[in-house]
Amino acid sequence: MQGQFKLTEYSKGGGCGCKIAPSALQQIVHTENKFPFQNLLVGNDSNDDAAVYQIDGETAIISTTDFFMPIVDDAFDFGRIAAANSISDIYAMGGTPMMAIAILGWPIDKLPVNEAQKVLEGARAVCKEVNIPLAGGHTIDSNDPIFGLAVTGSVSLKNLKKNNTAQAGDLLFLTKPIGVGIVSTSVKRKLIKEEHYKNLVQQLTTVNKIGEALGKLEGVHAMTDVTGFGLLGHLTEMAEGSGLSAELNYSSIKRMNGVEEYIQLKTIPGATARNWNSYSNKIEFEKSIDETEAKLLLSDPQTNGGLLIAVDEKAVDEVKEIFEANDLSSFLKPIGRCVERKDKTILIR
Repeated sequence: MQGQFKLTEYSKGGGCGCKIAPSALQQIVHTENKFPFQNLLVGNDSNDDAAVYQIDGETAIISTTDFFMPIVDDAFDFGRIAAANSISDIYAMGGTPMMAIAILGWPIDKLPVNEAQKVLEGARAVCKEVNIPLAGGHTIDSNDPIFGLAVTGSVSLKNLKKNNTAQAGDLLFLTKPIGVGIVSTSVKRKLIKEEHYKNLVQQLTTVNKIGEALGKLEGVHAMTDVTGFGLLGHLTEMAEGSGLSAELNYSSIKRMNGVEEYIQLKTIPGATARNWNSYSNKIEFEKSIDETEAKLLLSDPQTNGGLLIAVDEKAVDEVKEIFEANDLSSFLKPIGRCVERKDKTILIR
């Protein structure tokens, strides 16, 4: 947390909390001018993590881009986090990353260029971890520091996972705790404890490599990563896209260390309210749930969040084997289930 320049002081938002709210985004991307492309397997229509284009009878190319303003103060860590977040989209489709190019906006009159160089070095470190080149990019002089990657990957057609192919009866698993937006806002407000900061950076820089292995399982029916729209937003996309509803077991959802403390300190990102307002009419709580806390946590914008996975009950043992092999034994308990379509999209119990 040390350093002369604290990047969160130079931006109005941070991480995937910078995203435009789901309801506004739907208006922005809406178009009547649709042109069919036979080989485009995944595009805007499904609100998925990346675009997918079939190149032959067995293989498709995955293309994604993601960028945001600083979520932490250290430039090197910011680069690592932004890179991990972007690359994770490829794994969320069951694919393998191939290469990345950088997207950098930098306030030259406010921050020295050597800080920008540290951002790129952080991104290179994560690219090296997943064995891909940071092959180029584009830079602009901007009012706020902005960084991310455009990533290209590949996937065997039989391993491609979408976010709209869940089936009734599927169990839901999540591979990371929630609360990133709340904890990271405490960074911006200079309230975070050192041990919580280290835990935050560790989670934010962990790439969701497990998605590639999960993509090879036929019983994994659908997969997506939980990012700026919060767990409720991305589960709503999965359920509605699949023509289903979902039941969430609130007590089974893991939280980041310290998140309750920061809720008490009211370090709530502005995107939380925007998220909740976008889908609140689709959510129902059982009476036993503390709705005030649940709304804050389940609508909290995540950056490089965990994979949300819809799994056939018959394939649960295979999924758990992969979890255990990737040090995810603490996430073996499902957080909910997909069910036949009901009046509300998500029931929280």
